[in-house]
Amino acid sequence: MEEFIAVFDSGVGGISVLKELVRQMPNEDFLFFGDSLHAPYGTKTKEEVRELTIEATNRFMKQGAKGVTIACNTATSAAVRVLREMYPDFPIVGIEPALKPAVLHCPGEKVLVLATPMTIREEKFHKLLNQYEKDAFVIPLPAPGLMEFVEEGKTDSIELMEFLDKLLDPYKEGKPDEVSGVVLGCTHYPFVADSISKVLGNKARIFDGAEGTAREMKRRLDVAGKLNPDVERKGTVVFETSSLNPNKIGMMESLYQK
Repeated sequence: MEEFIAVFDSGVGGISVLKELVRQMPNEDFLFFGDSLHAPYGTKTKEEVRELTIEATNRFMKQGAKGVTIACNTATSAAVRVLREMYPDFPIVGIEPALKPAVLHCPGEKVLVLATPMTIREEKFHKLLNQYEKDAFVIPLPAPGLMEFVEEGKTDSIELMEFLDKLLDPYKEGKPDEVSGVVLGCTHYPFVADSISKVLGNKARIFDGAEGTAREMKRRLDVAGKLNPDVERKGTVVFETSSLNPNKIGMMESLYQK
């Protein structure tokens, strides 16, 4: 496989970004790699996450990738700046919580940011928060354990609903801290977005960063002259995983079709 766009995540969550990439660039070939063996990234040290992300990126480049999308908020926080310094002429795009569109749609209101503990404590997130906290009342909420429901295929489980009910209780419709918007700060979370809406109530609008990330990757490839000119071509999608679970590829394909 040559001249493909690599999509990297700590597990299966980045498939939510992959779907948007394919929607915007249907004629391109994609390789999705989920590092489920080392998941979750959100509870690791910054150094551990950076090392795993750089290792994967180097491998993609050796395999012939023409661009790399880091479809993981935690990995983006830990490694994207370093990777761009290492490879300034190579298209590398990360993802960040969609705080800007959330505060634009909910000015002066309460906006909840759900993310992994590492994403929330990283400097990258705090810089983003400083940009927009004057426009809305932003509430960062670490959600350790949430991404595991997606990794384990329990996106419609009773256990998930119980977890979310407890985590989100203060922010439900009718409560004093009721929120108008929810930013999904981890690429696993879109796969449980319906459950989040059920718990919070219909008034809370949900935002994620997949569309902006895909648009930026397309722009960078275009600037580099690397977009496939054959617009009639139908691209391919290949899934790979570090997981030892023989069912993981099947789960990835199922989430992609969801």
